[in-house]
Amino acid sequence: MAYSETKVVLGGLAHIPIIIGFFYLIRRQYSFGAILRTGKNALSETVKAKAAAPAKAAAPAKAAAPAKAAPAKKPHADVPVNTYKPKAPFTGTVTENYSALKEGAIGKVQHITFDISGGDPDFKYIEGQSCGILAAGEDAKGKPHRPRLYSIASTRYGDNFAGNTLSLCVRQLQYEKDGETINGVCSTYLCNLSPGDKVKISGPVGKEMLLPDEEDANIIMLATGTGIAPMRAYLRRMFEPTEIEKHKWNFKGKAWLFMGAPKTANLLYDDDFEHYKAKFPENLRYTKAISREQQNDKGGRMYIQDRVLEHAEEIFNMIENPKTHIYLCGLKGMEPGIDEAMTTAAAAKGLDWSELRPKLRKAGRWHAETY
Repeated sequence: MAYSETKVVLGGLAHIPIIIGFFYLIRRQYSFGAILRTGKNALSETVKAKAAAPAKAAAPAKAAAPAKAAPAKKPHADVPVNTYKPKAPFTGTVTENYSALKEGAIGKVQHITFDISGGDPDFKYIEGQSCGILAAGEDAKGKPHRPRLYSIASTRYGDNFAGNTLSLCVRQLQYEKDGETINGVCSTYLCNLSPGDKVKISGPVGKEMLLPDEEDANIIMLATGTGIAPMRAYLRRMFEPTEIEKHKWNFKGKAWLFMGAPKTANLLYDDDFEHYKAKFPENLRYTKAISREQQNDKGGRMYIQDRVLEHAEEIFNMIENPKTHIYLCGLKGMEPGIDEAMTTAAAAKGLDWSELRPKLRKAGRWHAETY
């Protein structure tokens, strides 16, 4: 059938409302989909933005925004870490190696000092860090021995206060297997070193055991055996006259050392600590737990956790002060006993130790390094 031009035009015009309606439905569908995806009406947001645009353009120019403050520096950001890696270690020289025990002691513990001068870069560390020792020789598979970590027992200025030595407190590991005495590879290597021997050292490593910067902080130290190493560094920094003169850090808080040992002869650096206590009685307390010579209130051997229980109220009074930090170092086996003692002590104060300890750690006030 043929159509006139007029009819064709009129027919086309008749479809315009339908087309407009179709596009309106598409816009509504788009808007609804946007709401589902974003929780906002995309079309209304667009309209609002357009409506606001003229006002924004008409607003007077704003003054330049002030520069943002520099982000706060992270704690201990300047502490050296991994200056020397195990694959490219520093070579130190033994300057002294002597027994840290007194006559009648059990086992073998040596105080060993290394000359760490002449490095490029310098081998620098601070109190509370550790270093890696790579024993000479090869393992059973013919490969170089892996580094063993040891807590550093000296301050950053070293035992000679010249800033070019590093000291360790090392117990020779020995255990029985199938009726045979087995000696630890790295500990035996270290204990048998002589002055002049060269030793490969990596590190330093670790920020877990660092002292707070505040001079009026309170420091509670729990140590057994060679776990005394970082505590020795702390106490020298706090109370050694030459140290104080060098670093200008005058400790004004309370320090309390709990030291565990099997016999009196095994109390490492005992004379030094007794000297500090006598000289600074208002700032240092020194409590010993000598398992084979002392008894707890139940008639059993006296361990460090028993001393914690004895002084529970005082300890938790100190913990209530936000400036109090607790440091734990020694054999991993000491942790359950300390946790049990702290749980009992906390309960006496109406506190839950399982909740409190994570809070102290998160606040940077609970520091533990066990092995």
